[in-house]
Amino acid sequence: MSATTVLVTGAAGYVGRHVVKALLDRGAQVVATVRPGSRADVDPRATVVAADVLDPDFRLADLGSPAPATAIHLAWQDGFTHNAPSHLLRLTDHFRFLTGLADSGVGRIAVLGTMHEVGYWEGAIQADTPTNPLSLYGVAKDALRRSTDIALRDRVELQWLRCYYIYGDDRNNQSIFTRILEAVDRGQTTFPFTSGKNLYDFIDVAELGRQIAVAATAPGVTGTINCCTGDPMSLADAVQGFIDTNRLPITLEFGAYPDRPYDSPGTWGDAGDIRRIMAEFG
Repeated sequence: MSATTVLVTGAAGYVGRHVVKALLDRGAQVVATVRPGSRADVDPRATVVAADVLDPDFRLADLGSPAPATAIHLAWQDGFTHNAPSHLLRLTDHFRFLTGLADSGVGRIAVLGTMHEVGYWEGAIQADTPTNPLSLYGVAKDALRRSTDIALRDRVELQWLRCYYIYGDDRNNQSIFTRILEAVDRGQTTFPFTSGKNLYDFIDVAELGRQIAVAATAPGVTGTINCCTGDPMSLADAVQGFIDTNRLPITLEFGAYPDRPYDSPGTWGDAGDIRRIMAEFG
């Protein structure tokens, strides 16, 4: 791909660091924003700027000129705490920032979404699957998706990149894999678990970073795109595989916790679009 400038917010976050690396590996020039005071590592090839993009006084011009061709908005507070009030309290800040990008001349905007927008669903999630979120995180993300579509779809090339169950780089995550590593650190030899029968779409964070980098810079590609594998796997198989691969001295205690009645027995992303995008532009 030819060199183009891409703005990445939340660049020091769990997903952000992998997106920045993937963009740089593809030859993009990256302006990476991090929260003021952040000490997280960001690829040194990027131009790193400490800025609170959700502050009402933030202006894109503060990052320098000209305006980036593409913006990938990953920044989100309390992403691992699904019922934190901050999701709704900061919703207007995200909307103001995204519409401000369009006002400043950014022509392509990609925003990170989540399967939690959909709520309870059995089977493959399509781009147009009806949404009925069951957490404040899902409600806020879905509201941002709907509102930016109304406000910006006729002004910019707009993408909503919906992600699923992310693993990898697990010391910087807060997933079941992270909790297992922490249990091993504490010297536990067993880990209380559910039945593990539920099926999910697990994607390595490095692969997710590549999918986001390719999709967000693919000319003419707009709308909701599932960033996923499309291959459902049981939670038990995924976790046991993680333990075996990393040779962890811990055993799963199946059935120690009941399965949650509001969890789908199986839900995953339809990967048809992202596979086509990766084949054509990757």
